[in-house]
Amino acid sequence: MTAPYRPCLRFNLTMSKDFDNNLPVSVAKPLTPFAQKRQEAEQRIRNGLRPGQQQMADWLGGPLAVSAVPGAGKSKGMADAAALAIARFKLHYQHNLVVVTFTRSAAANLKLKIRGALRQLAMPQIGFTVNTLHGLALEIASRHPELSGLDLEQMTLVTPNQSNRLIIQSVERWIAANPQRYHILIEGFQFDGEETERLRRQSVLRTDVLPQLAQTAIHEAKSSGLLPKDLWQIAMESEGQIPDDPYGILAIAAGLYEQYETLMRSRMFIDYDDMILSALRVLENQSACYLWQKQVFAVFEDEAQDSSPLQTQLLEILARKCDDPDAPPNLIRVGDPNQAINSTFTPADPIYFRRFCEACDRENLLATMDRAGRSTRIIINAANFVLSWVNRHYAQQHHITPEIASSHHQAKLPFRLQNIRTVESGDPQPDANPPHTGGGLEMYQPRDIYHTIELIARRAVQLFSESSEERSAAILVRENRQGRFIQEVMSNPHLYGIQCELAKHDIEVFDVSASDRRSQVPAEMLALLQFLDRPHSPDYLKTVLRVLVDRNLIPSQDLNALTSLPEQFLYPGPLEPPQPPAVLQARRFCASLLTARIELPLYQLISFLALALHYDASELATADKLGDRLAQQTAGNPSMSGILTVLNEIVTSERFEPVDTEDNAEKIYTRPRQLTIVTMHKAKGLDWDYVFIPFLHENMIPGSFWVPPPAQFLGEYTLSEVARAQIRAHLHHQSAPQSWDSEPFQFPSIADSWKQAEDLKIAEEYRLLYVAMTRAKRLLWISAAKQAPFTWSKPANLQDRAPCPVLPALMEAYPDEVVELSDIDF
Repeated sequence: MTAPYRPCLRFNLTMSKDFDNNLPVSVAKPLTPFAQKRQEAEQRIRNGLRPGQQQMADWLGGPLAVSAVPGAGKSKGMADAAALAIARFKLHYQHNLVVVTFTRSAAANLKLKIRGALRQLAMPQIGFTVNTLHGLALEIASRHPELSGLDLEQMTLVTPNQSNRLIIQSVERWIAANPQRYHILIEGFQFDGEETERLRRQSVLRTDVLPQLAQTAIHEAKSSGLLPKDLWQIAMESEGQIPDDPYGILAIAAGLYEQYETLMRSRMFIDYDDMILSALRVLENQSACYLWQKQVFAVFEDEAQDSSPLQTQLLEILARKCDDPDAPPNLIRVGDPNQAINSTFTPADPIYFRRFCEACDRENLLATMDRAGRSTRIIINAANFVLSWVNRHYAQQHHITPEIASSHHQAKLPFRLQNIRTVESGDPQPDANPPHTGGGLEMYQPRDIYHTIELIARRAVQLFSESSEERSAAILVRENRQGRFIQEVMSNPHLYGIQCELAKHDIEVFDVSASDRRSQVPAEMLALLQFLDRPHSPDYLKTVLRVLVDRNLIPSQDLNALTSLPEQFLYPGPLEPPQPPAVLQARRFCASLLTARIELPLYQLISFLALALHYDASELATADKLGDRLAQQTAGNPSMSGILTVLNEIVTSERFEPVDTEDNAEKIYTRPRQLTIVTMHKAKGLDWDYVFIPFLHENMIPGSFWVPPPAQFLGEYTLSEVARAQIRAHLHHQSAPQSWDSEPFQFPSIADSWKQAEDLKIAEEYRLLYVAMTRAKRLLWISAAKQAPFTWSKPANLQDRAPCPVLPALMEAYPDEVVELSDIDF
C-alpha cells in the first residue's frame, strides 16, 4: 500500500528530551530556505502530474504495477517519479535507481527527462542509471567475467535468424545425428516414393521447415531460461500426451537447440539471451548478488509488457534488498498489455505483465493511468470501440461469457478491459485532447490501391494547405512492401495515372524503411569487396550492381544481361556494338572501383567505398566502425581473404550495431510538412497530427494462419508454431498461481496448439491496429480498397478483397464519418 505523498510540510521533526519526565519529544525545526524551495519544487512537479502518474510519484517502496493507456504520459510520469525518488531517498552513485526500457532511443529520452526534473529540484544529476535491459545485463556480466563466463574480448555477439549459417549448420548436424527422425519427416503424408518428390521434400526441410523450427524454439526456450536439457525433459514429459504428433516436434526442437548451443560454445559466440543468462549466473553468487543489490536501491521498468520471463527474473533479483531478500522488491513496472505487439516474433508474452498487475491489484498496489491527452475525443472513442468490439467478438467465438468474473479468463482476451479516457479540465499538458481536424475520423472505401494513394495525396495537400501551423503526418502500413509501393507510386504518379502533386506543395515523402539503411553497411561492403576480389564472377558482379541500383548510383536495368559475360561488360573490345547510357554508367562505376583496388592499400578501401556509395554521416560513421573492427580482427592476416572471412562472419552470424549520429533519430520521423511512411510496429512510441491507415484488409489484419504449399506434406500446421505454443503452454502452467490450475497439466494436442498459435496472432494483429489508431492526434484516416493484391510482392495483380472485420462495425457505429467518394471533387 503506497502512503500519500506530503511534500508541503515546512518543518523537520527532530528528537529532543522532556527533562521533567526524561522522555523524548518531537520538536519542530523550521526548514532552511533552500530545503523549502526544494519542497516547493517537488510540489510543483507532483501537481503537474495526473492521478495515475501521481501514484508513481508517491511511491515509498515495494512493488507497484502501472497500467498505462496510449498517450497517458508514462515516460513523463516515470521520469518525474524517478527524480522525486532520488530526492526523497537521497540516492547517489553507490546507491542508485536503475531505470530499464526497451530501446536505446527510449533510454536516451528517459535520461533527458529525468535530468530535466532533477534540474527543477536543483539537485545534481546523479543517483540513477538508464539502460536497455540487455545493456544492463551486459554490464553485470562483464564486471564479473569469472562468474558469468563472458569474455567480451574473446566472444562475438550474434543474432541468429532462419537463414543464419549457425542455424543451417545446426540443422545439418541434427540431420546427420537423427537419420530415423529425418526419414519420418520426409515421409510425411501421402508420399509415393518418387525420387523427385523426395528431393523436393529434403530441400524444403533443410532450407525452410527445420531452420524455422530451430530459430523459433531456441529463442522461445532460451529466453525463458530453459537449457537444452530442460527442453529435452519437457519433450520426454510430452511423450504419450500428444497422440496426434507423429514427429515428436518438441524432441526435434530440443535436438536442434542442443546442436546450436554446441556450435555457439565451440566458436565463442553469444547471443542476446546469453547476456541475460550470464547476468543471472553472476547473481547466483551470494557475494556478487549482495554487491549489486546494495548498489541498486530500486528498479523502474518501462514497456514491461514486452519482457520475457528471464528478463523479469533478472530485474526482480536486482530490486530486492541485500539485507532482507525475503522482503518485497522495490520494483515499479510500467506497461500496457494492450500495446503488446511483439509476441508472435519474440518470446515476450503480455500474460506475465497481466499477472503482475493482477497480483498487485489484490494488494492495492496497482496504479491505472487511463487518462490520455494525445488524441482528440473521437479518435479515443474509435480506439475504445475497437477494443470493446474485438473482445466481444473474441469472447463469442471462444464461448467466454460477457460477465468475465475471474482474471484468469480475462487474461485470455486480446485486450485488458481498460478504456482510454480524456483528461480532466485544467490538465497540465499543453493542448491536451486537441481539437479535431475535419471530423477527426474519416473512413473510405476506394476503388483500388491506386485510388487509395491518390486520395491520401489529395487529402495531405489539403490538410497542410489549410493549417497555418506546422503539422506532421504519417502513413502507417502493415508491412514494408506496402510502404515501398506507396513511395514508388507517389514518386511517379504519371506512370500510374493518378493525381499526386505533393512536390508542388513542398510536401516531402519519407519512407522509413528505405532510409534506414545503416544496418546494411556490412553487407554492402562485403558485396563490393567480393567483386573487387573476383570481378569476373557473374554472381559477385550482379550483387554489386544491385547495390548500386538500390543506392540510385546507376539506373535500373536488366542486370542479368550485363552479368552473363562479365569480361565483355567490364572490358569491351573495339568491335563491341555501342551500349546505351545506362550500361556505360554502370561500367564506368565498376571500372572506378577496380582502379581503386589497384591503387589503394587494403586498409583504405572501406573508407573509399563508403564515400563512393555516397553514404550519409551515420553510414560513414558505421563504415568507420566496421573498418576498425576489420583491422583489429585481421591484424595477424591483413589480406583480402582475411578481410572477407571476417566480414562474411559478421554479415552471416552477427548483428552489427550501426552508429547513430542523430541526437534523437526519431525526430526525423515527425518533421513538419512531411508525409512519413512507416510500419505500424515502428510507429509505436510516436505520434502525428494526421495519421493515414490504408489497405486495412482482412488478409492483413487479422490475417490468417496457413501452411505454405511446399510444406503441406507435413500436415495442416507448421512445426515452428506448434513448438512455440507447446513451450508456452508449459511455461504458462509453471508460472500460473496455484488457484488457477487445480487439474494436472496436459500438453495441448497438435490441433489445439495450432489453434492457440492462431489465436495469439489474431489478438496481436488487433492490438497492432489499436496502437496504429492511437498514434493520431487530430485526424485518423482509414481505408480498405475494394480491390487489392493477394500478395504485396505482386501489387499489380488486383482482386476483390474483404475489409478487416472491425472496419464495417466501426463504419456502422460512426456513419457520419464515412466519406462517400461521390462527395469528393476530383
